[in-house]
Amino acid sequence: MAISRSQLVKELEPGLNALFGLEYARYEQEHKEIFDQESSDRAFEEEVMLSGFGSAPVKSEGAGISYDTAAEAYTSRYTHETIALGFAITEEAIEDNLYDQLSSRYTKALARSMANTKQVKGADVLNTAFASGGAAGTNPGGDGVSLINTAHPLAVGGTFSNRLATDADLNETSLEQALIDIAAFVDERGLKIAIQGRKLIIPKELQFTADRLMSSALRTGTADNDINAIRNMGMIPEGYVVNHFLTDIDAFFIKTDAPNGLKHFVRSPMSTNMEGDFDTGNARYKARERYSFGFSDPRGIFGTSGSAS
Repeated sequence: MAISRSQLVKELEPGLNALFGLEYARYEQEHKEIFDQESSDRAFEEEVMLSGFGSAPVKSEGAGISYDTAAEAYTSRYTHETIALGFAITEEAIEDNLYDQLSSRYTKALARSMANTKQVKGADVLNTAFASGGAAGTNPGGDGVSLINTAHPLAVGGTFSNRLATDADLNETSLEQALIDIAAFVDERGLKIAIQGRKLIIPKELQFTADRLMSSALRTGTADNDINAIRNMGMIPEGYVVNHFLTDIDAFFIKTDAPNGLKHFVRSPMSTNMEGDFDTGNARYKARERYSFGFSDPRGIFGTSGSAS
């Protein structure tokens, strides 16, 4: 439906000082703190996890070399979605100069709508990340289980966890345990790998707790003159970021330096277009983009749903 003069009658009244409702600031680009962005030129992208080799054995004198084989462990798929929205203004509204006065405001509102959808879809990867041990949840990865899980299957059998064994709220103890668990990550063949936490990702409700934990020179909540080990050791060097689209108020996540973790593929970047309709004379404006959010290697992030979940 086109925006008509009857919908904008107040704009025709003389002496109107301001219009409001379309000029709010917006939270945008928060997904860039979580996802690594790549471009795509196809309908979907697939990434294959390779198992690598096991630990090298001792070769006895005169014995032959042992040979190992690498295999494909699983495949992660990113299927792009098209996101689009538009608005139209009637020919009569254009004749009465309403388009010139309102077009910039409506395009800002359109941009806010497009940005909001992108942030919601990005945050949804974390909002649907939890499931019980070994369960797929609502958004399983290539290994068949949820992003944050205590039982990610390994190619050689067994599992690894990127979730606290006992979910806990954000505090000094839970944050330190998360960093210890990250340092214990293994690859698909069970070999220890050097992975470290880089960035704490939190909902808005935890920003004050996070700041005390990350910024205080001394330990929080104690009268002892102990140093804040997390800060003193340079752990989580990229600090913390607030994502306003996370829905669990006590869940927190740590992005690690594991490659090929959480990804945002851009198939078609944002484009806008305006055209006139011959039959109605309406002016139509639209915005469109195409992208996907997901994850390949769950070692790219560690999390807990908090003690209330």
